[in-house]
Order: sequence, then C-alpha cells, then structure tokens
Amino acid sequence: MFVLSGYDAFLGFLLISAAVPVLALVANKVLSPRSRQGERELTYESGMEPMGGAWIQFNIRYYMFALVFVVFDVETVFLYPWAVAFHRLGLLAFIEALVFIAILVVALAYAWRKGALEWS
Repeated sequence: MFVLSGYDAFLGFLLISAAVPVLALVANKVLSPRSRQGERELTYESGMEPMGGAWIQFNIRYYMFALVFVVFDVETVFLYPWAVAFHRLGLLAFIEALVFIAILVVALAYAWRKGALEWS
C-alpha cells in the first residue's frame, strides 16, 4: 500500500512535527483573552517603563562580531562531518580540508588586522 516502506516512522514523525506547531497556534488563538488594551499593549522591558523607541541604531561592530561568529559557526558545520568520515575519505579530502581551514585563517587574520575584533 505505502510506496516507501520503511519510512513509516519518518512519515509519522513528520506529520506529528508539523501538527504540533499548528495545534499550539490554534490553542493560543482559542484560549487567549480577547481584549487587548491598556497595559497589554506596552512593550515589556524587564519590568520597567520602556524608554524611547524600539528602532535604534546599533554600533556596526555588533554586526562584525556576528559576521565573524557566523563564518566560524559555518566552519564547524562543514568540518564536523568531515572529521567523522575522516578515515574513509582519504588524502585528497584531508588536503581540501586544510585549504578550507587556511582560507578561514587568512580571513580571520585579515579581520584581526583591520581591527574588526577589537571592541573599543
């Protein structure tokens, strides 16, 4: 009956994982109070009265740190499977990984030299 036998558990998991967020949103819509006025419309800011608008400009250094973090996070995502399958991949994969790491080290040295990692 089912064409992809052996994937029954995966299909069940997929359906349940799709249904849980939908059920949470529907439950929130059905069970939440209807009136939204007064204090409920204010932005909660650690129990204090909010000061100023929510749209402020951040220092560009936040974005530089975030960018460097994402680059090295992506590096981890690429290198972990390589490290797991290292014994089966051979010498060529090892050289490719070294080139990849060398490119990232050059990028880190460039960012460091330009002062992107200094917080002053």
